[in-house]
Amino acid sequence: MSFLDRFSRPPSPHIAPVGTQAASRLAAIHATAFARPWSTLEFERLLGERNILGDGLFIGRAALPAGFILSRVVVDEAEILTVAIAPLERGKGHSRLLLTAHLDGLSRLGIRKVHLEVEDGNLPALALYRRLGFREVGRRVGYYLKSDGSRVAALTMALDL
Repeated sequence: MSFLDRFSRPPSPHIAPVGTQAASRLAAIHATAFARPWSTLEFERLLGERNILGDGLFIGRAALPAGFILSRVVVDEAEILTVAIAPLERGKGHSRLLLTAHLDGLSRLGIRKVHLEVEDGNLPALALYRRLGFREVGRRVGYYLKSDGSRVAALTMALDL
């Protein structure tokens, strides 16, 4: 660290693409957010597909993401596959920054509609999605298995870009 670094403000959180090199970090973050986490291998396979777009949330000068979002693109539609933020960064508004930047990137690619699924009862995620204009279009009863063995519905949502 140089003398001047002590007085400069760290860079703001920023969004940048993530690839297979980040797979183990994404798997670690995912494991903190979901009852059935995806493995490093699953992330490597997904990120290796041409139609998968991944964006990471980078805090300050960090080389590894503190959050991420992955989408699958098919023609002019996209499906958000997963979104997760590291526990220490939750509740700071980073999800909104990550999601809006990702949606902007999808729009620039010509995507007209975005779909996603969210666990019924995930109030922070539902509030964010609704604030950004997503609307509920369906429900899958008992879709998600929770860590305690119970099941909860998945809400399907869509957004026209």
